[in-house]
Amino acid sequence: MRFYPSHLEHFHGLPVHRFTGPDEDPGPRLPPPASVAWRLTADREAPFEEQWNSFLDRVRTDEVVALVIGAWWQEWDEHGIDPVLELITAGAHRLPRLRAVFLGDVESEESEISWIRQGDVSRVLRAWPGLYELGVRGAEGLVIGPLRHEELRRLRVESGGLPPEPVRGLAACDLPALHHLELWLGTTWYGGDCTEADVRALLTMLNRSPGLAHLGLCNSEIQDGIAAAVAAAPVVAGLDSLDLSMGTLSDEGGAALLAGQPLTHLRALDLGHHYMSEEMTRRVRETLGPHIQDLDLTPAHRGEYRPEERYVAVGE
Repeated sequence: MRFYPSHLEHFHGLPVHRFTGPDEDPGPRLPPPASVAWRLTADREAPFEEQWNSFLDRVRTDEVVALVIGAWWQEWDEHGIDPVLELITAGAHRLPRLRAVFLGDVESEESEISWIRQGDVSRVLRAWPGLYELGVRGAEGLVIGPLRHEELRRLRVESGGLPPEPVRGLAACDLPALHHLELWLGTTWYGGDCTEADVRALLTMLNRSPGLAHLGLCNSEIQDGIAAAVAAAPVVAGLDSLDLSMGTLSDEGGAALLAGQPLTHLRALDLGHHYMSEEMTRRVRETLGPHIQDLDLTPAHRGEYRPEERYVAVGE
């Protein structure tokens, strides 16, 4: 299983609508502001700032609830996303009903996921204290927290390599309303240097999010250690779904999950793209399958010449 990030078609339960800039054919009449997630991106004719100002002028932004930021560069990314974050947060008062933001809706043809240069996304949370959902693609230069946010319910970070600093910053946050957390931790080849200690600190922080229903710690080359940490984490007892997919989970991680706390209360458990043996896969299926409605045990594709090699689903 390989995963190639593509442009979002839906976000925050809404269809994504690309905003056309001042020099483009506007096409059909603009949709009602609250009916879509507005996607803004730079192009060769108009830099991002020009597109943003046109958006503020042409759309009733006081009704907008979801915003998707695509590629903010015209030819190459010189400065990362921080100038864009400064621009949009300066206009936060123009979007008082904003509830969802996605930063980095970029396909591999525009930039590989591990080349996307993020920034201090905490300023988005501070600018919109009523934000429900934040999505981020890319992790180079990513900064999160520490902060307290009363309303954030969904946080998703997609990366081929998530550095330890944003994970530690997140572990220092207080997110009492958090319902859904998904992190792609990635590989050290692309900056994913998180340790099992970092993961355990994050799991401890999540005890302060009593409504957490979904936890995804995915796409990691330390997936066995993550499985062991999850197997002992009290927060798991309150989950509805758990996602440990896309990483290098082997028999060691599978055995840790079976030896740890009961997982039979889960509705869904995703272990797809795993490297467990047929025997361990059978044990997991026989132990958990009768109880878990949605159990994904799809194995990773093994190379013909080096079948012992393990890799994450998303790297570059």
